[in-house]
Amino acid sequence: MKWATNFYNNSPVWLQNLAISAYGYRWQRRRFGGIFEQSLQGFKDRENFDNQQFNEYQTQQVRRLLQHAFETVPHYQQTFKSAGIDVTSLQKFELQDLPKLPFLEKKTLREYGQTTLISQKPEPGGQFFGSSGSTGTPTQIRFSSAMHQRWSAGFEARIRHWAGVTRHDPRGMIGGRRVLPEGTARPPFYRYNFVEKQTYFSAYHISATNASDYLEGMKKHGVTYMNGYAMSNYFLARFFETRGLEAPQMKALLPSSEKLTPEMRATFQRVYGCKTYNAWSGIEACGLISECEHGQLHTSPDIAILEFLDPVSGQPAQAGQLAEVVCTGLLNYDQPLIRYQIGDLMRYTDEPCPCGRQMPVIQEIVGRMEDTVVGPDGREMVRFHGIFLGIQSIIEAQVVQQDYQHFELNIVAAGPLSEAERQCMRQRMASQLGEVKVEINQVTHIPRGPNGKFKAVVSKVLSVKC
Repeated sequence: MKWATNFYNNSPVWLQNLAISAYGYRWQRRRFGGIFEQSLQGFKDRENFDNQQFNEYQTQQVRRLLQHAFETVPHYQQTFKSAGIDVTSLQKFELQDLPKLPFLEKKTLREYGQTTLISQKPEPGGQFFGSSGSTGTPTQIRFSSAMHQRWSAGFEARIRHWAGVTRHDPRGMIGGRRVLPEGTARPPFYRYNFVEKQTYFSAYHISATNASDYLEGMKKHGVTYMNGYAMSNYFLARFFETRGLEAPQMKALLPSSEKLTPEMRATFQRVYGCKTYNAWSGIEACGLISECEHGQLHTSPDIAILEFLDPVSGQPAQAGQLAEVVCTGLLNYDQPLIRYQIGDLMRYTDEPCPCGRQMPVIQEIVGRMEDTVVGPDGREMVRFHGIFLGIQSIIEAQVVQQDYQHFELNIVAAGPLSEAERQCMRQRMASQLGEVKVEINQVTHIPRGPNGKFKAVVSKVLSVKC
């Protein structure tokens, strides 16, 4: 709500911390109350399953999900019937029958995700949460309270616990929330949620000059592990190192959102003295991949069924082959995502992991590598999805930095952009970067790369201005 945002923006830091902590209390109860502990124990127990047990579990769960979708979700009632699928066939459904089901495209989820893709018998406490929409219109995903607790339990068991931390450990977060009012705000560049022991650092003020303030926040609140945007965490660690600032030794780094590189891992090890644990998921909550103690990436078969398909033929891909990932989530009954084309590419392997878990191993997550934008004052960032948030006509968007002061926004939209929408984007750019010149180009197409995707952020600035 606008009044709440204005109140927060005009409040002193101590009151902003109090407001964030009040929100954190509500957020903590939603995620970790109810069936969370029961679900967590279930995920821990199933880590000992063998392949046959996982197959039996997936078969049981997907039959239940598909029947529910057929009976209560209008979209699937129509598409399943059109494909000649009825309740009787779903009651006898086997995993090898998945190719008989139609795909769910991302554009369909965007268009019908809040209408015909919603169950007519939803679980209590449903809320919609938006994806980042970094390259296009955000998707809206419905989480019931129980769904939120199931998903949070999976995240706790397979990401935090595998990395040797828990939700109770003091943590630092660098994410997309604008905890500081403006792009030109003064320090401190962090706010504190004392309910969850979370120090939330701004992703929009990371620079050599500001690094000491971020370090002060880590030490003040006893941060024991960091999570959030991989690139932002990397920029910060690199500034600590180049400035000779001694960072606290961490238990783990849990980056997200961008592709983790060997250089990032090495930097985190030098700066924080700990291991980095990679992972892959998303707001859609229809797949989870996490790194075990032996450095191998495992899928979680009790969270989703992942198919790996040849991008050209659509047939099952072979081990080691670049493959499109198609997801069938097993947790969300309010908004089932069945054979969802999430748009990511991966390679899997048949090689077992020394950890002994019989959970499929991913050889490589082929993520999107974006360029780094350098602001006039030296701050670095790669995430710009907030510039386009809430502008419904935008289909795809790209940020191009020409130099330190000049930017272009290339926009594919369903109709002409209004002057109010253009001014909104310019104001958001100024809020994120300070006063810069922004040219907005409405285009019909943004060129793709060899992998069929386009870069959401392109920078023509070659040197870093610190």
